[in-house]
Amino acid sequence: MKPTDSNLIALYQTGNEEALSILIHRYQSDLFTFILYKIKDEDFANDIFQDTFMKIIVMLKEGRYNEEGKFILWAKRIAQNLIIDHFRAKAKNTKVSETTFDNEEYSIFDLIREPSENIEDQLVSQQIQQDLIKIIQFLPENQQEVIKLRFFDGLSFKEIAEQTNLSINTTLGRVRYALINLRKIMEENNIILTR
Repeated sequence: MKPTDSNLIALYQTGNEEALSILIHRYQSDLFTFILYKIKDEDFANDIFQDTFMKIIVMLKEGRYNEEGKFILWAKRIAQNLIIDHFRAKAKNTKVSETTFDNEEYSIFDLIREPSENIEDQLVSQQIQQDLIKIIQFLPENQQEVIKLRFFDGLSFKEIAEQTNLSINTTLGRVRYALINLRKIMEENNIILTR
């Protein structure tokens, strides 16, 4: 019978290096795919992948693995944090020259517009959206529909009413109850969606 992740972690923490090799082999493809999907650069993904396993090793040796979730979810959370840390550090170190041409009357600020979200913000937004999609599954179907149309598709209440053959008042009511229910689900499960 295949040893569980918990068994392998316990073995590794008592000095069995082979247990870590099995664990790494078990999840390396899944973890690498997750990282590559986030950053779309194979070389950089390899670096983050290596750093993630180095951090996992340190944390396991220090006994800082908690049994709350599956090992792979824990590993992905570490990778996600490393990606965010990298982009945060890179943003701090980016220096842009004020002038971009020999002709001093041009400024780089005339040519570039800061994107509304940097990659770190995009990753955080993406994570929040994924978490929100999971939570929405707990709502009644009619509330799921209006929430998706309003907040994911960006439709107005009038457009939602037309699309669902409901009155505007019914649409407003459903969105309101959906938001109340979402808040309740988040409070009951200690879920915090923050930037």
